[in-house]
Amino acid sequence: MEKKKIILLTAAAAVIVAGGCWMFGGPEGRSTVDFATEVVAKGNVSNFITATGTIEPVTEVEVGTQVSGIIDKIYVDYNSVVKKGELIAEMDKVTLQSELQSARATYNGNKAEYDYQKKLYDRNSRLHEKQLISDTDYEETVYNFQRAQSAWEQSKAALAKAERNLSYATITSPIDGVVTSRDVEEGQTVASGFETPTLFTIAADLTKMQVVADVDEADIAGVEEGARVTFTVDAYPDDVFEGVVRQVRLGSTNSSSSSSTGTSTTVVTYEVVITADNPELKLKPRLTANATIYTLTKTNVLTVPNKALRFTPNKDIVGGRKINDCQGAHKVWTLDNNTFTAHPVQIGATDGSRTEILGGIAEHTPVVTETVIKGDVSPMAEPSGEGGERSPFMPGPPGSNKKKNR
Repeated sequence: MEKKKIILLTAAAAVIVAGGCWMFGGPEGRSTVDFATEVVAKGNVSNFITATGTIEPVTEVEVGTQVSGIIDKIYVDYNSVVKKGELIAEMDKVTLQSELQSARATYNGNKAEYDYQKKLYDRNSRLHEKQLISDTDYEETVYNFQRAQSAWEQSKAALAKAERNLSYATITSPIDGVVTSRDVEEGQTVASGFETPTLFTIAADLTKMQVVADVDEADIAGVEEGARVTFTVDAYPDDVFEGVVRQVRLGSTNSSSSSSTGTSTTVVTYEVVITADNPELKLKPRLTANATIYTLTKTNVLTVPNKALRFTPNKDIVGGRKINDCQGAHKVWTLDNNTFTAHPVQIGATDGSRTEILGGIAEHTPVVTETVIKGDVSPMAEPSGEGGERSPFMPGPPGSNKKKNR
């Protein structure tokens, strides 16, 4: 057993020595370290947030009735195309017509009484001026006339109401559009109390839709009217629809969510209205939309990969190459004639992958992005404690003995 252990230890030592000779032993070992570059190029830089919302028609009207009764006839169904003023339903009119006749009879009686009292008032007024009747008789005439006038005006209002209620029994479309919902059947009784019952829902134009998206309070500051939006729906996963932010509503909505630990958190969201064209009628009301709202978009600007700004040459891995450093808050590096040269640059917007370059380096200039090892498919881009890339030949910090996927 002891002899076997000695053999295993000897073999392991031989492997370690061989590996060290391959990595450090002469020109062949040094040639395994290389540096990836990418040219400074024009491109687009975009920042965005994501939100979920519901697709709705831009204009949608709920058609109801202000009178109670039985639905007698229905002339439209789901998806029916209607015109403004078109008859879509009728209610039973027997009771309403009876109420109208009663109101008209009362009106006619009160009108006759008013006409009589007015003539009497006019005659007694002239007699009173000539002092041919007493003040008491004249005052009684005025009183009767005013009462008759009040009763006539009251019955006139009741007649107008009865006529209007009868007109409510004939239900017409208030707009040009498509019936998206029908909530009643023929013979059904509807009761109009404190709330008007909805009979139909009509969408004005389904070729123009909108997404009402809920945006988290942490993201709402970057959302502006006119911002570009793209969104998808589960019904057409391969299609990307375009939209524009039309309105950022000031009213907020509070909702509670529970974490795995049982803690309840209040989430504040704001509604953002996004308009979108729907020429093929793929977007249907109430579909769920997954929206991407672009809070910043810069097109055709100089950009570099963000990893080029993070790269710093380390003397332990550059071999015999020279390093020409410079002062600057942000810099990129070029490699030419075995010399690393730093270029201070001014940066603009970033999208997390690429950063806009405002100045400091020209277009098409190759800049170093990371260290790679020939023969290994993955880049060596683990930064050192000083912000550059750490040499693969240097021992790692304490606690870094975990296996890394290279």
